Amino acid sequence: MFRPIVLHLPALPLYWFMLRPRYSILPVAHLPQTSHPLWCTLQSLKSSARMSPSCWFLAFAWVWCLPLMMLVASEEQQGGGCSAKCGNVTISDPFWLTDQETGRSCGSPGPRDFELTCLNSTHPVLPSFVPHSPGFAIIDVYYRERSLHVVDIGKLQLLDDASKSLKSFNDCRPIWNTSVKLAPPFKIAPLNLELILYNCTEEAAAAARRKKELVQAKTMRCVNTSNAFVRAGVPSDPTGSYSGYALEGCALTVLPVLPLLSGETNASHYEQLIEEGFLLMWDLPPPPGKFTLSNHLLF
Repeated sequence: MFRPIVLHLPALPLYWFMLRPRYSILPVAHLPQTSHPLWCTLQSLKSSARMSPSCWFLAFAWVWCLPLMMLVASEEQQGGGCSAKCGNVTISDPFWLTDQETGRSCGSPGPRDFELTCLNSTHPVLPSFVPHSPGFAIIDVYYRERSLHVVDIGKLQLLDDASKSLKSFNDCRPIWNTSVKLAPPFKIAPLNLELILYNCTEEAAAAARRKKELVQAKTMRCVNTSNAFVRAGVPSDPTGSYSGYALEGCALTVLPVLPLLSGETNASHYEQLIEEGFLLMWDLPPPPGKFTLSNHLLF
């Protein structure tokens, strides 16, 4: 007497029934005659015979491997498999990370304003709002306070010793005020003080040396250091003009700095002040679909 073979297998997941083939649309004759699980299943149905144990095994193996294959494909598409960390800085919402060399992103892309790049696997970089201008190297992120400890890479390059001949620092680019390189949702934290760099003419430099109000720069690329001066500890000017600190015959550049651990912001320590950076703050991005002026402008 014929005794059917009973296989004690776990229940099929719902997506098996959702993804099962429609036999009237997919003729068995068009399938390759192999041991593919779907071919085994359809061939057994066509012949009205019971499915062989080997076909059962292949069919269920294919079903249970399907979620893994879908997950791998999804991760490849969304940048899975890479670490949302650059150097010692962990990147999480609202920020997302793009590798500068591969262009591959980690995590689902969020608002464009919060896109960071990983530079040489050493530190994440917030791009400058000014095209072709160096951005900001991120030292740390304080997510609860919505603030960033950053260094202005463009100002850091000014301190590079030309004798080192660092290839990446060879070009002299326009020197911008740090505030110009930032756009909403980022802003300079009020905790910072300002450092002012002066690049003067010969006549103005001679007058500055006589007054002895400023510290002469010792290291400053792309300018004549004998005509370059520094002022520190300047309160922030909401207008951004700093007209009270302007000197005739001198072009000035303003950047925020944090007080040293000693509490000082002495201009003679300008190199250390620039290297230790400053604090940025950010506003939360608007919820998806919320009306904002910036996303409804037509020009």
